[in-house]
Amino acid sequence: MSTLDTSIVNVAIPTMQKQFGVSTDSIEWVSTAYTLCLGVVVPTSAWLGERIGLRRLYLISLLSFAGFSALCGMAGDLNSMILYRILQAVPGGVIPVTCLTILYRIVPREKIGTAMGLYGLGIIVAPGIGPTLGGYLVEYVDWRLIFYINVPVGILGAILAIVVLPRFPGSAGRHFDMVGFLFVATGLFALLLALSEGQDWGWTGYRVLILLALAANCLVLFVLVELQSKQPLLNVRVFRHWPFVNSVILISILSVGLFAVLFFVPNFLQVGQNLTPMNAGLTLLPQALVMVVMMPLAGRIYDRIGPRWPAVIGLTITGIGLLLMTGINFDMPRSELIVWMMIRSFGLGLAMMPIMTGGISSLPVAVTSAGSAFNTLAQRVSSALGLALLTAFADSQEAQFMADRSALLQPNGANVNPQIAQMTQQGPTGLIPLWQQLGTEVDAQAYSNVFLISGVLTLAAVALAFFLRNGRAASTSSEPVEIG
Repeated sequence: MSTLDTSIVNVAIPTMQKQFGVSTDSIEWVSTAYTLCLGVVVPTSAWLGERIGLRRLYLISLLSFAGFSALCGMAGDLNSMILYRILQAVPGGVIPVTCLTILYRIVPREKIGTAMGLYGLGIIVAPGIGPTLGGYLVEYVDWRLIFYINVPVGILGAILAIVVLPRFPGSAGRHFDMVGFLFVATGLFALLLALSEGQDWGWTGYRVLILLALAANCLVLFVLVELQSKQPLLNVRVFRHWPFVNSVILISILSVGLFAVLFFVPNFLQVGQNLTPMNAGLTLLPQALVMVVMMPLAGRIYDRIGPRWPAVIGLTITGIGLLLMTGINFDMPRSELIVWMMIRSFGLGLAMMPIMTGGISSLPVAVTSAGSAFNTLAQRVSSALGLALLTAFADSQEAQFMADRSALLQPNGANVNPQIAQMTQQGPTGLIPLWQQLGTEVDAQAYSNVFLISGVLTLAAVALAFFLRNGRAASTSSEPVEIG
């Protein structure tokens, strides 16, 4: 639910803007506020899990998320919607970390790959299904249902958690590292805000530069504070384990490519090919279904042979799929684009969970919660950072391509195109169809270059995949202890 809400809401943004009667800049805070709050909350997840117990925290988070989702569905204006989205993000940031930590506590290491394959359905497939589900609800039902749908899911999940999950003891005496929290919360908030607003404020503007400087200083101070603390908020010493660091780097690279496709392809389909949100979502659905099949399969493969070869093969296929997508153009058939995305998703589904599982499994059990939190943060920050940089690159490319090609539309001169001259005779609006086609071609070429960068970066990451562990994980007989 928490991951799905990062993509499903984006489809409803234009409809909410019309209903609330607000500007584009204002309505974007419905998504931005959720993202910013997620980044701030995630670092506290490990401490909360140890303090009040993992199962209790999981139940509180599920029910709170369902309740705040209902409030979002009832929002009558933009201000209340933003407030409810912030409240929704608090349990939304806790759920993934808590879920991952519980998973590593209750599953034997020799079966962790299969379990992580199922876990991956939530964090990887949900963003892919979001545009399709959101498009259907917005177009044929009501946009408010994208929030209400979380209520029965949350209640059912809480009931099953009470029945199925073991109880985990809390540590009531553990001190909350307030200084560390203030540094990491400020740093992540400033970084995510700069990445979210950099395109509108200007990447060289004083506001963005101040935020980036603040983020860098706060995050450095956070590391220094945590290294000196006897009870750190997050144990940064997990980064002494190279297998974990390697996996975080690889996951970050895959996250950039994942969210680049989820952002640029729907935009191209709706703006360039005039598809409805529902049809654009249906175009993305097959690649999500491929990941549904591949995630559990990749988990079983991991349990048998370890993370190295699934990662190497998966990254290679993902990179090839992204390079195929450089052939995107305004008059291409959707079937061709669907095949390219399915190839990319096959590789992504094969590589993602083995890489993540191999990294976290390399950590001692005592710091698994910290590794889970850092892993979630890496996905959030890398996807936001990568998307911001790729969007800025695409915009600069579009501006350059448009400047180069618009010179060819001059209605006079020695080498004027007779077709253009004829179109100008129809009046000021004569060139509009040609101008619209030119804009679509320029967008497609810019997106092609974005996929080229993502593909080359993914293929370069194959070299890091060879450093992952090869072979089965060491077995463990540890079982969770039922408390009370």
